[in-house]
This record gives sequence, C-alpha cells and structure tokens, in this order.
Amino acid sequence: MQNKLPKRDEVPVELTWRLEDIYEDENKWEEELKKAGEVADKIASYAGKLSESAEKLLELCRLNEDLELLLERVYGYAHMREDQDTGDSKYQALQQRAMSAYVGASEKTAFISPEILALSDEKLNEYYAKAPGLERYKRMIGEIRRLKDHMLDSEREQLLASAQEVQAASQKSFGMLVNADLKFPSVKDSKGEEVQLSNGRFVPTQMSKDRELRKASFEAFYGKYEEFRNTWASMYDGEVKGRIFEAKARKYNSAFEAAVNNNNVSPSVCDNLFASIHDNMDKMHRYVALRKKLLGVDELHMYDVYVGMIPEFDMKVSYEEAKEISLKALAPLGEDYLEVVKEAYENRWIDVVENEGKRGGAYSDGVYGVHPYMLLNYNDTLDDVFTLVHEMGHSMHTWYSNRAQTVIDAGYKIFVAEVASTTNEVLLYHYMKDHAASKEEKAFIINHFLESFKSTMFRQTMFEEFERKTCEMAEEGTPLTAEALYDVYLGLNKQYFGDEMISDPQIGWEWCRIPHFYYNFYVYQYATSFAAAVAIADKILKEGDSAVDRYKEFLSGGCTKDPVSLLKIAGVDLTTRGPIDSALAVFGEAITEMESISE
Repeated sequence: MQNKLPKRDEVPVELTWRLEDIYEDENKWEEELKKAGEVADKIASYAGKLSESAEKLLELCRLNEDLELLLERVYGYAHMREDQDTGDSKYQALQQRAMSAYVGASEKTAFISPEILALSDEKLNEYYAKAPGLERYKRMIGEIRRLKDHMLDSEREQLLASAQEVQAASQKSFGMLVNADLKFPSVKDSKGEEVQLSNGRFVPTQMSKDRELRKASFEAFYGKYEEFRNTWASMYDGEVKGRIFEAKARKYNSAFEAAVNNNNVSPSVCDNLFASIHDNMDKMHRYVALRKKLLGVDELHMYDVYVGMIPEFDMKVSYEEAKEISLKALAPLGEDYLEVVKEAYENRWIDVVENEGKRGGAYSDGVYGVHPYMLLNYNDTLDDVFTLVHEMGHSMHTWYSNRAQTVIDAGYKIFVAEVASTTNEVLLYHYMKDHAASKEEKAFIINHFLESFKSTMFRQTMFEEFERKTCEMAEEGTPLTAEALYDVYLGLNKQYFGDEMISDPQIGWEWCRIPHFYYNFYVYQYATSFAAAVAIADKILKEGDSAVDRYKEFLSGGCTKDPVSLLKIAGVDLTTRGPIDSALAVFGEAITEMESISE
C-alpha cells in the first residue's frame, strides 16, 4: 500500500475513464445545459393543454424524451467529473449547476403526471387510436397512472419537485464531508511504521494480517467519525424527515411503503427477507464461530471481521490479472457478452485507482447513447477483483437495457439493479474455486464467498433493519439523536454477530459512514438480489445456453415489466421465501465445506 495518494493529474491516463466520450469539448456541455433549459421551458408551455388532443400529448412526450436524454448526459458528465476529484472547485460548480438544471426541469415538468392522471381511460384509449406514436410512451403513461392514488394536483406536484434540491442537501453534505473535508490520522503498524488512513484505505487495513494495525486503524477511523457524531445525526435526521414529508404528502402509511411502491414492489418481499434471515441467524453465528476458530484468537473483535480466515495465505491480484480472470469467469455468458467487456477494458470505460479527493467505493453509471462507466478504487486485493466484475455486471445490465429499449424504458428499477452485478460475482466465485492452485487457495476463495454472504445477505439486511427502525422511530416522534442511533445500531450488531463476537463500542458509530442510508431504503435489495443471483448463476452453470438466453432477456428488459415479473423471466420468484431460503442453504453448505478443508 502506497503511503501517499497520487494527485489526479499523476494517475496514468490509461487507468482513468474517458469522459470525453460524452463531451469532447466542455463548450458542448454548456450548450446542452442551455438546451435542456430551453426544452424544459417549451414543455412548460404545454401545461393545461394535454386534454386538448392526442397530438398535444404526443408532442409533449417527445419533448420529455429529448429532455431526459439531455439531462442524463449533462448530469452524468458533471457528477463523474466531480467524483474523480471532489476537491476540484470547477467540477463542484459544474455538478451544482447540473443538479439545479435537473431540479428546475422537474419543477417545469411537474404538471405532466397530474394532467395524465386527469385523463379518463376512454379519452386515453381514444388518444392511442388517433396517435399511434403514443405507443412508444404507453409503458411510461401506465406507470404514472399506477401511482394515481399518490399523485397530487399540478401545483402541489410542482412544490414537491422544487423541494428535491433541499431534500438532497443531507446526501450532498454527507458526500462532501466524507470525501472532501474529513481528514484521517496516520496510525502505526506492529513494526512502528506509519500508515495514512483514508476512506478508501480503511478496509484494506482491516484486511491486513497485522492485528495491531487492524486495531489501531479501527479505533482511529471510527474515533474520527465519532468526533462528528452530532453532525452525522443531524444529516441523517434531515434525510429521514425529507422521506417522511414526501410520504405524508403522497398519502402513504410510511416512508418505507412509499419507497417500495415507487419500485412497484410489495413490502412483503422485504418482510420475507427479514423472516428468512432471522430464521437462519444460526448460520451467521456458526460462521462467526468458524472465523474465531480459524483465526486462533481468544476473543473475536470487530476489527477481525475483514481479515481472511486463512491467515497463512494471501492473494494479490494486479488489475491486469483481474481483467484476464474476469474474462474466463464470465465465459459462460457467451462471446457476445465478453466482446463488450473487452471493449470496456480497451476503451477506458473505467476509472481504476484511488487519487486525492476521489470519491470512495465503486459504482457503475450509464449514459444513454454513449456507454456505461465504472468508478473503482482498485488496490490489488481479491475483493477488488470481485468489485471489478460486480460493477461490470451493472454496466452490462445497462448496456443490454440501453441497446434494447428507448431512454424512456431502459432505466431498470433499483430492485433488480444488483442482480446482474451479483450474478457476475457468483460466476467468478465458482470459476476461481474450481481453478484454485492449492487447498489453501481454495479455502481462501471460499472464505471470500462466505464474506459475500455475510456482507450482503446479513449485513445489508441489518442495515435495512436499522433504516426501518430509525425511520419508524422518527415517524412515531422519537428524536434521532446521535446516542439513539448509536444504541439501535450497536444492538443490531450484537444480534447479528452473536455471542462469539465482541461488539466493540466503536462499531456503534459505523452507521455514520454508510452512504446507502441516504438512498431511501435501497440496501435490502442487495440481499434479495444476492439470493436471486445465486439462483440465476446456478441455472447458467447447469443449464447452459437456454438459461443464458433467459438471463439476457431479463438484462434487456429495462423497466418494461415490474421487477418481480422481470426476475421470473430468469426463473426466480421473489414473491416467496424460496430463493432466499435456498441461498442461505448454500451459505450453510459453504461453511461446511470450509470446515472440512480447514480441519
């Protein structure tokens, strides 16, 4: 691990993404930002006129499609420029202008949904008959009318739209504090050498075999978060209050109900997840006991969670090696799939390594009409290999959907967003386990799979319980103080990890650093997606081409069906506990295999 992060201009160009594919010249960005405003103004002139004729509605829909394309390019470019160096004031300003344009457009188009809702079924059917071009927008119109009971009149919809920028302030403040302003100390390892901490370097230090370094970095890292505990609590409280405000305005019973209904998913899917996880908590506790045994420690602490359970074995994988492994692991998905993956590697769709000010973590972002992009912070670990194929899965999902659907229908719902990424991870796991060079390497790979289950099926469900509990507290009028949030989080940590784990007091502040708590009940979908992905990968490996074809049909579906129906195309039914219980059974089998190998 390098002791000093490179500045942005010191990163080799081949390891950076080529955002010039969106705008070769930033003057073009300015032109399209201006054009987006003009199109939004033109759309606004249709207010009150959608009941006049089919032609008016069709003209409006076409303008709205143009606006969506413009805003996707303008905002996508600006936010990725800012993410590559969050301390760059030029791109901070660009992103803020793009966000303002997005919110301004939302205000000017807020009348669309109420006016479409005001049309009778008879009138709308008449429109479809008179203007065949409306067929292109039928799914979009149907989705608006699905939410009829929760839509407001035009004036109040415009008011809610104008509040979006205010409601986004907590997430924006969180990002700026974490990525730009929060400065971490250096800590010493067991040899007395200093290691500079950062958000990107925290997990690598926790994966170190040096327990003294793990303990020091754990305490220093969370100590820094604790220093700002009241600020974190205030930001999170603002996020939750914003959700509750909108849910009440839209006549939902709770903020959670509002969030899942927006994705056209029943709350029972998440309730099934909670029930399955709670009924299988013994497997998580069994995993913790195995970790304690294999690490050979008298007490297992939270700073022992990330280090491999095979302490005498390590595995470093360069980025070039990771690319080669990924191509072999994803081969069951077909040569056409691999050709796009190769294009991503060769044509700089990926921003690979960490630099000063770069946003932490990893993501994939699609720009319709261009290609997907991926942000990584690659550090040569096995985890980074899995992150690479994970984000590639997102990108391929976007690529298939964008190729098959219009910009109106390409944007798949959040509920299915993690399926393709995790399917890639499961395929990678099977490939690497089957091609392990030694018993120790095989155990190391299984260890990673177990970690994936722990971090996705269990940890994300725990996150969701925290989010649900704290949101319900706020809905009941309980203040979300730093101490109250700490108590909820620490209690859940003890429940999930069990008696064999020492839940160190610092872990109670982990909630402060989780960006997904600002994503409006996003995290449970990681767990349901993981369960779906285990099932899909199993079908691909056992059934071959027929399963691959069904899977690609799912990938190409965009948002043309509700998420649960789309997954049924790939052979997974999440209206039942079946896929979740089956995935947790696989977790139990992997624990048994690990126990057998390590005896």
